[in-house]
Amino acid sequence: MAKLILGSASPRRRELLAQLGLAPDDVRAPDIDETPAKGESPRAYVARMAREKAFAVPLAEDEVILSADTTVAVGRRILGKPADAGEAAEFLMALSGRRHHVLTAVAVRRGERLWERLVDTEVKVKALSNAEVNAYLASGEWHGKAGGYAIQGRFGAMIPWLKGSFTGVVGLPVAETAHLLVAAGIDLHGAWGQA
Repeated sequence: MAKLILGSASPRRRELLAQLGLAPDDVRAPDIDETPAKGESPRAYVARMAREKAFAVPLAEDEVILSADTTVAVGRRILGKPADAGEAAEFLMALSGRRHHVLTAVAVRRGERLWERLVDTEVKVKALSNAEVNAYLASGEWHGKAGGYAIQGRFGAMIPWLKGSFTGVVGLPVAETAHLLVAAGIDLHGAWGQA
């Protein structure tokens, strides 16, 4: 039976795995350089990050690693995790009143074999007032979040519409992840019977 390693320290990814009835056997967060390459498109960047994370962690023969990366894209601009409240405010104003894309790439590796998928979700943010932006910044919820927001938290009230995967926006598209894990030999249905 393959052991599942989560290549991410994100508590949200662990919660989303739990929706599939899975708890990782171990968590090994990779330490890689997450700087976008010059001229790199958001799609290419997020796919490269997920792959690099999957290969940065040493595995035993019976282990399968799941890694993922999420980024927010406004056109060709990548909005990663804001460094501070000022950058978070800049990101939120860039998203205000318009649509953007949340890209989550998932990579599953067993040995040298890699299964991967990129999920693109289109998200609309309502026009934000200065008071709404300031209140959201004061909540602290933007810390460590791509694009400076968490759809599963207070910011969900600012999103009237999305097309694609809600769980992909949170950080791990569960339907696509389930498919990749099964392909790599993880027994999902056995996990469901135990839940």
